[in-house]
Amino acid sequence: MEKNNVYVSVANLTCNLHPGSSYEFVLKMDPHKARVFAKLFDQMQSLEASNAFRAHMPFIPYHLDRLNHEIDHRLKKVYALIHEFGDEDAKKFVEQLPYFNH
Repeated sequence: MEKNNVYVSVANLTCNLHPGSSYEFVLKMDPHKARVFAKLFDQMQSLEASNAFRAHMPFIPYHLDRLNHEIDHRLKKVYALIHEFGDEDAKKFVEQLPYFNH
């Protein structure tokens, strides 16, 4: 399969095949595999929406909040993909994150 540039913004939860919007990472990958980013970002946005409703409830500590754990889990997957398909700078960035395991 041909590898193309895929432009990923973790801050904006976006993944594009064209550099039209802001992005933090340029990955070389099969465009079909880029769909994984879209799926993870959609899931994260849904979980964030659920968190907005939960925010009106009594205080729940972060470490006990299941929805936050679900978002964190998906964020780790996103960074694992960035590490796998990114350039050396992207790999170095991901490797310095506190939850990166060698």
